[in-house]
Amino acid sequence: MPLHRLTRLVLGVPDVAAAEAYYTEFGLTPLGDGRFATVDGGEQLKLVRTERRRAVQVGIGVDDPDDLDRIAANLAALGVAARREPAALTAVEEGTGVEVRVEIAERIRQAETPPAAVNGPGRVDRPNARATALTRDEEHLRPRKLGHVVLGSTDQQRSQDFFVKGIGFKISDLIKDRAGFLRCSTDHHNLLVQSAPIRFLHHTSWQVPDVDAVGQAALRMLEADERRHVWGLGRHYVGSNFFWYLKDPAGNFTEYYSDMDVIVDDELWEPGEWEGPKTYYSWGPPPPAQMFRPEDLAAAMMGAHSS
Repeated sequence: MPLHRLTRLVLGVPDVAAAEAYYTEFGLTPLGDGRFATVDGGEQLKLVRTERRRAVQVGIGVDDPDDLDRIAANLAALGVAARREPAALTAVEEGTGVEVRVEIAERIRQAETPPAAVNGPGRVDRPNARATALTRDEEHLRPRKLGHVVLGSTDQQRSQDFFVKGIGFKISDLIKDRAGFLRCSTDHHNLLVQSAPIRFLHHTSWQVPDVDAVGQAALRMLEADERRHVWGLGRHYVGSNFFWYLKDPAGNFTEYYSDMDVIVDDELWEPGEWEGPKTYYSWGPPPPAQMFRPEDLAAAMMGAHSS
């Protein structure tokens, strides 16, 4: 696949200082000037001030200029204007209102995390020892990379066509008449575009090593402020990942995740079209109402309609 990863997200928030404090606690490494890095992905988040919370820009990595030329031609065929630079291309996706920046970038090289030894019925993988999760340090809980971004679109099909036919994402799964799980790497999804009454950012998702890290990192955040809790612990059906959702001071949901499906051979993966409970989760607590309709959405809709 010519595309190979999300490079970074530029996130607009009304209070940059409050968001900086949150994402530092979340485990990202502050670089100064609202910029943050993950362990493996380098700088992957930049905070800027905007009147209301929103995704300003999403970055996508490619290998060489030929990839940019091909994407420019694809976008032109869709009637989308793009600005070409020597090492990047930018275009605005109208359904989500997000600027998409495709740029030549190094691929993420992730060091293998040794699997945790787990005992099971008739199988002892951890004899005479306590679970390693009990003694891990804080470094193990730091997000390894930005895994995916979920955007609300006022024209879901148009947005999906932009990313699939224009940029080159592949469809992993669909939620009938509502959303598409799209990938620009071997991860099951790096972008989910869902139908929405206004353009908005639903959540960002950050990879940690395993389910213990998901739980430990989330509980650490909740010990500081229990109002951050949104939904978790659970396991998604589509994508298969463990999850726990929290909320930043601006109202953006942030997800710790682990154990995402990986698609290394497109011919061996069959996209599905889902509806019903499986579109949300396999197990865990029932999703709260704010997962479907964030608490600030009504006010944002009024603002959008009055502007």
